Amino acid sequence: MHAIVADPEGRLTWQEVSDIEPGDGELLIEVKAAGVNRADLLQAAGKYSPPPGASDIIGLEVSGRVAAVGDGVTGWTVGQQVCALLSGGGYAEFVAVPAVQVMPVPESVSLDHAAGLPEVACTVWSNLVMTAHATAGQLVLIHGGASGIGTHATQVIRALGGRVAVTAGSQNKLDLCAELGAEVTINYHDEDFVERVRAESGGAGADVILDIMGASYLDRNVDALARDGRLVIIGMQGGVNAELNIGKLLGKRAGVIATALRSRPVSGPAGKGTIVAEVVANVWPMIADGRVRPIIGAEFPIDQAAAAQELLTSGEVAGKVLLRVGD
Repeated sequence: MHAIVADPEGRLTWQEVSDIEPGDGELLIEVKAAGVNRADLLQAAGKYSPPPGASDIIGLEVSGRVAAVGDGVTGWTVGQQVCALLSGGGYAEFVAVPAVQVMPVPESVSLDHAAGLPEVACTVWSNLVMTAHATAGQLVLIHGGASGIGTHATQVIRALGGRVAVTAGSQNKLDLCAELGAEVTINYHDEDFVERVRAESGGAGADVILDIMGASYLDRNVDALARDGRLVIIGMQGGVNAELNIGKLLGKRAGVIATALRSRPVSGPAGKGTIVAEVVANVWPMIADGRVRPIIGAEFPIDQAAAAQELLTSGEVAGKVLLRVGD
């Protein structure tokens, strides 16, 4: 088969690699499209190694068709259209994945565009609902509101009956967020999100904050939290080291939680299989009735993976970036 291979300098090339077969409990998927994620950029640069046992090939989500069914797997058939959450291996013609991390493609979504769902859906549901317990009526602040995760999170929180505030860096991106249901749109170049969130909440603050920045936003995120609020950190674009004022946290009875999806085990209450099952049960109906849809910002042929990653790095794209494999 063919796959994207990163050389020691980070250059990406589409070349022949060893064929793979599904192991026990796995499905082999013939890939139609793969999602591009910031973790892919780090891995290509040699800064993010795959978890033990995961494929060295880049790529954390795909859509395609079942090509083979491994021993012990039931409920799936060859040729079935699926999308899947991966620990690696997505930038390829075929990928083997535990069956519990595979999802049917929602009827309202094209096979190509389904590749943009697994990472965002599992990240958003596991963090905002399973971890932070966001519920109807609460105000959720989403940093990077026009990103793949941000656009999906906005729609899911609105479908749950929550209020959404977002930050983004351009008016076009803020307009997209508003179209998707964000009530409060904040241009981080021009406005202080702490002051704006307080103003829009009668001084209370945000009940939940989903943060991709890490260190550079830590203190201000705590300031923006409501009493009993939860700050969930899923990225480190703004650095890894910051001072945390414990007194502020105690005063608000607030929580700071850092999570990661890729390193989770396959099984168990916090495992990928559990998250995938929750997403299919709760988010797929939102997609079926139109409350949530994948937001695709750009698509590239797989042999242009480097250009796709450059676009994501630039910050000029809203929504997901996808790689198409084959015709």
